[in-house]
Amino acid sequence: MIKQLAMPFAPLLAALTMALILTGCGDSETETAPVATADVTYPDFDKPAISIQLWSVKDDVKADFVGTLQALANMGFDGVEFAGDFGPYQHNPTGLKAKLAELGLAVSGAHVGFDALRGDNLVATALFHQQLGTPYVIVPWDDRAFAAETVDLVAQELTAIAERLAPYGLRVGYHNHAQEMADFGDITFWQHIASNTPDSVVLQQDVGWTLVAEKDPVAMVKAYPGRTLTAHFKAPEYDTPKGTPIVGKDGINWLPIYQATAAIGGAQWIVLEQEQYPDGLTPLEAVAATKQGFDAIITAGN
Repeated sequence: MIKQLAMPFAPLLAALTMALILTGCGDSETETAPVATADVTYPDFDKPAISIQLWSVKDDVKADFVGTLQALANMGFDGVEFAGDFGPYQHNPTGLKAKLAELGLAVSGAHVGFDALRGDNLVATALFHQQLGTPYVIVPWDDRAFAAETVDLVAQELTAIAERLAPYGLRVGYHNHAQEMADFGDITFWQHIASNTPDSVVLQQDVGWTLVAEKDPVAMVKAYPGRTLTAHFKAPEYDTPKGTPIVGKDGINWLPIYQATAAIGGAQWIVLEQEQYPDGLTPLEAVAATKQGFDAIITAGN
């Protein structure tokens, strides 16, 4: 399921640095949808596998864990990203791994808070995810990450955890919200964390939140080639809706973002996420609609 890039990063950057341009995310149609210039060409890259963040269907997961996984597999997802709920397999990672394999699913990663990665807790967490086959353990939120006085503590802790997880074959990462994309000097808090952690720390960009913060998601990928091994794609949660919050209907031109994330970021997994359920759709129906919208975008780009 894990794929390698078809070309090294240096040639990719040389070919793409001057070519790829994104507009802003303002109120007009052209500003709402980031677009690539017409003459952009991307070297061939292996397509990332497609996962779903299980928080999108958290109530379904609680009500029928295995049935929900089966429904997601039926939609064509390659894998799932966990968010703390492992159903009846909470203490049985090998059993969960076997069930996922039976359903044709893999683990794209898991969102795990810092508390589970500190002290003695780290060993139990690492063993669980090692046995489950989790490649990336992603910290989803920390208030310190967007405060000038404490952001360095986050970078330092991620660096230390990366070293401790390495013997288990696991990599730690960090996931942004809009707050991390706030300005911090001449850069953002997100970039400060990225610049002060080793390349082994995965940068899981949540593109939806990057767009809400009116930052350029492609620029964030290009700044740290090879570190966006997993990324969240979801319709931006604007205060004032600028489209239906379903990928493909949200006014965002996802194709250049996808191409850059795969070709430059080295993405092994694109993780779709759905936290809004418009038009009376159930969470599973909304997820299915976003999956269909995303598939259409990728197909159109081939």
